[in-house]
Amino acid sequence: MKIENPNPIQWQFSERAQQLQSSFIREILKITQRPEIISFAGGLPSPATFPVERMKAAYDKVLSEAGKVALQYGPTDGYAPLREWIANSLSTEGSRILPEQILMTSGSQQALDLLGKVLVDEGSRVLVETPSYLGALQAFSVYRPEFKSVDTDDHGLVPSSIAAVADGARMLYSLPNFQNPTGRSLSLERRHELVETCARFGIPLIEDDPYGALSYKGEPMPKMVAMNPDGVIYMGSFSKVLTPGIRLGYVCAPLPLVRRLELAKQAADLHTAQLTQMVVHEVVKDGFLDQHIPTIRKLYGDQCQVMLDAMTEHFPSSVTWTKPEGGMFIWVTLPKGIDAMKLLDQSLAARVAFVPGAPFYANDPASNTLRLSFVTVPPERIREGIAVLGKLIADML
Repeated sequence: MKIENPNPIQWQFSERAQQLQSSFIREILKITQRPEIISFAGGLPSPATFPVERMKAAYDKVLSEAGKVALQYGPTDGYAPLREWIANSLSTEGSRILPEQILMTSGSQQALDLLGKVLVDEGSRVLVETPSYLGALQAFSVYRPEFKSVDTDDHGLVPSSIAAVADGARMLYSLPNFQNPTGRSLSLERRHELVETCARFGIPLIEDDPYGALSYKGEPMPKMVAMNPDGVIYMGSFSKVLTPGIRLGYVCAPLPLVRRLELAKQAADLHTAQLTQMVVHEVVKDGFLDQHIPTIRKLYGDQCQVMLDAMTEHFPSSVTWTKPEGGMFIWVTLPKGIDAMKLLDQSLAARVAFVPGAPFYANDPASNTLRLSFVTVPPERIREGIAVLGKLIADML
């Protein structure tokens, strides 16, 4: 029997809930699901790279041989053999990472949320790149920090600019490899300088590295966590090298911090799916990624070059853009006075989508910027979409 309620509930949301905002990218993706849209908007890996048969075989093996363990609750910190595999993959001759330093998470987005929960109080100073990953800004903003932007240039984050905003900073969030959204990478010299600068000021450095394996030349840069394991928090993910649908990430942190993150995770979801972790370990344990990742690099590198060539052909000379050597993104800077949000309205009408750059800024957004992703679009559609976009930009000059 349905109860008639003469006094509908007046929902009283918390202040935190009232400030939550939807991801601009997720809203655009709702539009771009239409097949007629040429979408350069999503930061989605190409489904062509998903090792479906390998994953299927691993699920079958795990469920056949250890199904009752895989389907049971698991420990909060994660499946021990996978944590050991990750620790070994992060270790170097001069820097040994322990399995106890690894916490498995439900995607690296959960790691961002846990770090915000454990390190940030309302009003805490959080340092971010200019621009920065929108998902990180969204995750940290729930805890009401004071975002301070660190300068960047064509070579990424400028470590010398940290001193001006270092006072009281709880952490610095960085993506050193083929950054989302710009595609830029830090040089080896700047990595050392960044690690040394954060250590000097006592600032925990977050090294978010979802794209590091996707160097088109196949030569990943050294990880900053190996330069200072006591001061660098490393975040990794299987989303870009296997599949994002498994929602499996991890964080490597000094033991005092990783224990706090573990407690925060217990309160959030008890543990990441045991079955998923066991399957991923089954897939990666015997060196599968060494054969699989080069195929991803080749596909992404080829499609990136197609887009860069099309931009050279069709974009006005007053437009500039990055030329990434890995990853999934190109960052475009339009002439002053052109608003990328207005361009998006016209572009969607012409059935081409991209992401305006303004939402990627914690402070002082640059409205004449935009992000393009090329990995899920076939070459002929890349050329078609860039030609359309180039004409729209030219018409706005």
